[in-house]
Amino acid sequence: MVLDPKFLLKVGLAMLSAAAISLALTPLVKLLARKVGAMDIPKDERRMHRTPIPRMGGVAIFFGFLISVLIFQKLSLSSELSGILLGSVIIVILGVLDDILTLRALPKFLVQIVAAIIVVLSGCRIEHFMGFTLPDWLSYPVSVIWIVAITNAINFIDGLDGLAAGVSAISAGTMLIVALLLVPDPTAMVCAILLAALVGACVGFIPYNFNPATIFMGDTGSTFLGFMLASISIFGLFKTYAVISFAVPFLVLGLPIFDICFAVIRRVAHGQSPMHADRGHVHHRLIDMGFSQKQAVAISYLLSAILGLSAVVLTDRGEVQAMIFLIAVIVVGAIGVGLIFTTHHAKKPSTETAAHEAPDASPEAQNDIAQQAPQEETKDEEA
Repeated sequence: MVLDPKFLLKVGLAMLSAAAISLALTPLVKLLARKVGAMDIPKDERRMHRTPIPRMGGVAIFFGFLISVLIFQKLSLSSELSGILLGSVIIVILGVLDDILTLRALPKFLVQIVAAIIVVLSGCRIEHFMGFTLPDWLSYPVSVIWIVAITNAINFIDGLDGLAAGVSAISAGTMLIVALLLVPDPTAMVCAILLAALVGACVGFIPYNFNPATIFMGDTGSTFLGFMLASISIFGLFKTYAVISFAVPFLVLGLPIFDICFAVIRRVAHGQSPMHADRGHVHHRLIDMGFSQKQAVAISYLLSAILGLSAVVLTDRGEVQAMIFLIAVIVVGAIGVGLIFTTHHAKKPSTETAAHEAPDASPEAQNDIAQQAPQEETKDEEA
């Protein structure tokens, strides 16, 4: 594979421009959030931050991404890409309204389905799985379920400062490498621009969102990132007929997928609704094991990076070597999961953990351990 230096420059500029725009817009979004009332206000003793924190930071991420894409795609948008961008606009509008008004779960869920249907009807759908061509009657619903599930999976992991933005950046960066490996395929080239812009937008926002955060991305950001990662994975990865291609997006998005699946299984096993708020997410358990918030975020980053490396190996190597590597990763991962989830010991509330004792408590999810309180409670309950 020999990449055109001009194309690599274009990808790099798309990333840098998105980062610069997101970085520049975030302070303005903070001011806007204060004016429109999109604030996380400490209402009870469980919340450790003393002053209201603006949310709705996802607006800066969205515009950083969108402007970069429109510049470097030169408005040459296919029907599929137009459907993805239209769906993302709907998701962002929904997120803004939720960050300001705190919407109920069912309306949000229905709007997410509508946005996903728009993407699927534009032609962006899962057509192949494990080497088999899916019939239309199965392809359409599976595609919608995938988009809505990943949208909420990123929303669910948005539980610590910088967690969702960083994991999304790593996932998008991994998919960018995979797309570059598939160049000069035209679809891969478009995906590379989209993913570069998404990585840049996340990177530009992280300085304001990393511990201690001065702004939350809110549902505006977490649902937008999940929606885009899901849609782009279909657009660029699930289109491939190769037997192992189905594993790539599952590995790239492995951490949020595991977290949402484990949350649903855990709640159903306890006779609860899948949307019932609890305190059993991966980041909660890392905190309960004694890790600080920054350490828990770093561990999550590392896990995402390892899974991303696995996806790259699956793409770049032969199937036999790739499957051996995948099996090794699964074995090691199973051991790690066993260690984490068999040593879950709840701690007494303190200045280090009280901020995470309340289950899933706001559009951004739990924030700074010593300064911020849980930010996820409404997330799980509001789809």
